[in-house]
Amino acid sequence: MKYLLSAAVTGLLLVGPQGALAGPIENACVRSDRAQATRAICRCIDSVAQTTLTRSEQRRAARFFSDPDEAQRVRMSKTVRDNEFWDRYRAFGASAEQYCTGR
Repeated sequence: MKYLLSAAVTGLLLVGPQGALAGPIENACVRSDRAQATRAICRCIDSVAQTTLTRSEQRRAARFFSDPDEAQRVRMSKTVRDNEFWDRYRAFGASAEQYCTGR
């Protein structure tokens, strides 16, 4: 019994609290005022982001939750960098919708 408790405490110390592992997309999603933004959906979307976007792109996309106008500026931008990011962001969005909602 003492070993199991020690392993559980050690595991908690290694993993940390659940929120500490959340990525930028999950954090932004949970903080958003969208009714459908449950912890489970936000975690799912974040897991898709981790496989489709770089960490820098995840932070950039997370800003869209609090500043939708920024998303529009990027979408309408004429720079190659923004256009390439927008293509990856759209692919991420389609993947997240399919994976996280089953559509």
